[in-house]
Amino acid sequence: MFRTNASREFQPETVNIEDLVPQDHLLRKINETIDFSFIAEKCRPLYCEDNGRPCMDPVMLFKMLLIGYLYGIRSERRLIEEIRVNIAYRWFVGLSLTDPVPHHSIFSQNRRRRFQQSEIYQEIFDEIVLQAIQHGFIDGKQLFTDSTFLQANASKSKFKKQKVTATPKEYMEQLEKAIDEDRVQHGKKPLKKNESKLEEREIRVSTTDPESGFMVRDGKPEGFFYLDHRTVDGKYNFITDVYVTPGNVHDSAPYLERLDRQISRFGFRVEEVALDAGYLTIPICQGLKEREIFAVIAHRSFRPKKGLFFKWQFKYIPEKDVYLCPAKHELSYKTTNRSGYREYKSNPKVCKNCPFLSKCTHSKTFTKTITRHVWEDAKEWARRNRLSERGKQLYKRRSQTIERSFADAKELHGLRYARYRGLAKVREQCLLIAVAQNIEKMALILSKRGKGFVIRFISHIQFPVSV
Repeated sequence: MFRTNASREFQPETVNIEDLVPQDHLLRKINETIDFSFIAEKCRPLYCEDNGRPCMDPVMLFKMLLIGYLYGIRSERRLIEEIRVNIAYRWFVGLSLTDPVPHHSIFSQNRRRRFQQSEIYQEIFDEIVLQAIQHGFIDGKQLFTDSTFLQANASKSKFKKQKVTATPKEYMEQLEKAIDEDRVQHGKKPLKKNESKLEEREIRVSTTDPESGFMVRDGKPEGFFYLDHRTVDGKYNFITDVYVTPGNVHDSAPYLERLDRQISRFGFRVEEVALDAGYLTIPICQGLKEREIFAVIAHRSFRPKKGLFFKWQFKYIPEKDVYLCPAKHELSYKTTNRSGYREYKSNPKVCKNCPFLSKCTHSKTFTKTITRHVWEDAKEWARRNRLSERGKQLYKRRSQTIERSFADAKELHGLRYARYRGLAKVREQCLLIAVAQNIEKMALILSKRGKGFVIRFISHIQFPVSV
């Protein structure tokens, strides 16, 4: 029988907001399995104890931010509107059906005045990682690292050119020592200290967001970007490190420092790492070999001039410290330069009449020069790792770990674009996205295991440091 609902005035009802949230809702799983109590203690030093107006509960504040990153809500104004009308959101942050929702300006004012100069976002990220370690989801034995770019909130056409001085690499002191030792072993004097001025180069600086970097890479979009350098653990693919740089910083620059931070902060005993070709630098190979970590790094091909032999066709003989060319002639050691490369040169009298001369060199003096870095053994060690069966299996896992982590962050949590301007604010965004991913993963795993409880976490637990 056809009928319509008769219009009626709304009657007062008594309801429990707890009953209105579905039992299988993600936020309910998070609330039952994640301990957020540490946030209040972390934020306490940032507030005045006995003066000013009562503050908004910092746990509520960060839960509201977390909702935005969990569900990809980019606008804080829209986030407040969603919390106002969504019962599950209200329940999760601790608001009743009639409680007023805080104004959206609270986020921006806290970010600008209270949190921007602190390490609160990094501390919250670290505490969630430590909770995952407590649950046994992270063991720190197998790490995968890569970087992805976020488009800065700036036009690529609005910039000014500026000259900057190149910063000395952190490993330079160690390299200079290795160069001097190598020269002495070959009967040469150590090089004099280089007193030349640091190299200057011209870069583009955005007039909209000066802290972003102009990125130019093969196969990548050109413009102003930030880079999110991320590491994930191989056990359950939890994110263990996030570090943000301008888009013109090389992937390899912060790697070893961030690896050491994870070892010291979380007590990781790293056994294996897998990296893409952007990390195939001799300092990284040397650093990983010194740390006794099995490293697999993708190959990067270098093509010689058309028609010339490849470098691998010249075989190094360590016993005699010479190279053999394809014609079996020796290239002997001559010197070790400031860049850390040994120079091996052929005998021009022999090369002049060699039938392979045209395929070997275009030098007018008939001399072939091959260079070998003082840390070349470390690079060859990494190459052998890559070609081993263990290395091949390890590298295959990159697509299931770090690449998948970035894909989820971009598609579901808003990592494609920088929401804010400035390195500190973009760093906040990347850290909170990682927190959201880790929390969601931890809650889902614990819910499947039937662990509907919260482990009360002690933040001052000290983990052993692996040297």
